[in-house]
Amino acid sequence: MEIQINNFKVGKNHPLFFILGPCVIESEKHTLYMAEEIAKITNDLNIPFIFKASFDKANRSSINSYRGVGLKKGMDILQKVKTKFNVPILTDIHEPHQAEAIAEVADIIQIPAFLSRQTSLIEATCKTGKIVNVKKGQFLAPWDMKNIVDKCKNFGAKDIMLTERGTSFGYNNLVSDMRSIPIMKKFDVPVIFDATHSLQLPGGKGNETDGMREFVPQLAKSSIVSGADGIFMEVHHDPDKALSDSTTQWPLDKLYNLLSELKLISSVVR
Repeated sequence: MEIQINNFKVGKNHPLFFILGPCVIESEKHTLYMAEEIAKITNDLNIPFIFKASFDKANRSSINSYRGVGLKKGMDILQKVKTKFNVPILTDIHEPHQAEAIAEVADIIQIPAFLSRQTSLIEATCKTGKIVNVKKGQFLAPWDMKNIVDKCKNFGAKDIMLTERGTSFGYNNLVSDMRSIPIMKKFDVPVIFDATHSLQLPGGKGNETDGMREFVPQLAKSSIVSGADGIFMEVHHDPDKALSDSTTQWPLDKLYNLLSELKLISSVVR
């Protein structure tokens, strides 16, 4: 399957594409700044770019954790990003009633990993007619995602993508099984590797998630060699002060060099 997203195609033998942006919308100013800086880098490198940010982080370790700006304000901010920088938008959905409002702005609606088997949520998302990106649950085998692809098709989705984001490995740990990429590509959908969430240590700090950001380059490179069609990375100008996923987001000032390396590897592999 190949999918048209704005002025580029993904899947099959099309160039590697990137989903990049901060984990959560922290403010309008910060979101527009991040979109502008990432757009400059991806334009300079001539690589396809989709902007990602969440209006709500409904799955947080602690009741005290920052969640986001909410649906209405979040969509207003993402619309400004879309209009100002002419980039496609990806954001998460958490409840079926959000689908219509999200579809007015987002080009791709993402089903979070922990919600990847929620039938009503998938149904509402698929019926918008938007591209659907389903993150593989940490608790699922890659071959289990065939049922989810079939579920999406049953509800009318024509453009479906799957994202590998690590598998639960005991307590407070994830492991990336690169076999999942070729396995899920057999379902004839583009497969993305999430290079930042795959390095989470869920609940590793007790009241928040820990992570191992230093291994992002190694896993991203490995996923490309394994056949990934796209790379998902959360990016922040000052990750240690980020309001969500501070231990896994990739630093903005290191993004250019990493994307350059990944593009080079992809040009050889693909």
